[in-house]
Amino acid sequence: MELARLKWRCRRGMLELDLLLQPFVENRYSTLSDEEKVQFHELLELGDQQLLGYLLKKEEPENGQWANVISKIRDSV
Repeated sequence: MELARLKWRCRRGMLELDLLLQPFVENRYSTLSDEEKVQFHELLELGDQQLLGYLLKKEEPENGQWANVISKIRDSV
């Protein structure tokens, strides 16, 4: 997926998510493995509240494979 389209998909209805996802895509997305990129795209399919809960450690991800990507997003802030 081209970077501009991915940045658009990262624009959410919550400022908190925008502040977490936009810098990650700009600075770290290109360093992800192909598998991690697939997992990142899966995370983008989640609702805003659920995704924010995972990123703020309020909830455990339902898919354990997402944990690594979630950690990388948190670390990029």
